Amino acid sequence: MAGEDPLYERFGHEFQKGDVLFREGETGKEMYVIQSGKVRISMTVRGVEKTLVALGAGEFFGEMSILNNKPRSATATVDEAAKLLVIDPKTFEAMVRGNAEIAVRMIKKLSQRLQEADDQIENLLLRDHNSRVVHFLTHSASRMGKQQPDGVHIDIAVKEIAAKIGLDVEPVNDVINKLVRAKLAHVTELGIAIHDVGKLREFLEFLEMKEKFGDI
Repeated sequence: MAGEDPLYERFGHEFQKGDVLFREGETGKEMYVIQSGKVRISMTVRGVEKTLVALGAGEFFGEMSILNNKPRSATATVDEAAKLLVIDPKTFEAMVRGNAEIAVRMIKKLSQRLQEADDQIENLLLRDHNSRVVHFLTHSASRMGKQQPDGVHIDIAVKEIAAKIGLDVEPVNDVINKLVRAKLAHVTELGIAIHDVGKLREFLEFLEMKEKFGDI
């Protein structure tokens, strides 16, 4: 039980679905570690809220306001009733100084987030929605895919893909259906399975060339 954890007894708080932990642009001095539940991180782009990532147990967020003393760059909303550790700057510094493993884990996680941000920027530069969906699936398969006998499984819902790349659900579904008909992928209970990531990458290159040069 979380309440029996000394860390949770000192820093733990419970939050309900819909609670906003902080908003984009606000000042903040706390970071959060998820013990249970889910938290959605989002930004407002041209007046529309876009989901950047959904975080679960074991993940942390909000650390950048401690590290760079700048306003929050995104909004954090509880998506599923959650138990969180709320860490202040003094405690955060003591944890990093006193535990090299925590520092290394943070560096690895921040590096991963930078890579994901680069992927999102690259995706946004693509104008064709076919390219954007295939680009997302290709990179997700390499980064978070799980190899199974029938292909690489990506555990992500269509609506979450749509939110991450800034498209409506319908065009994302259309592209996935095209991939299924082309026997490049199939839909699973938890998400999508890519039959051959190499072939999907070749298809992405074809789409990018088509976008660049048009139909000849």
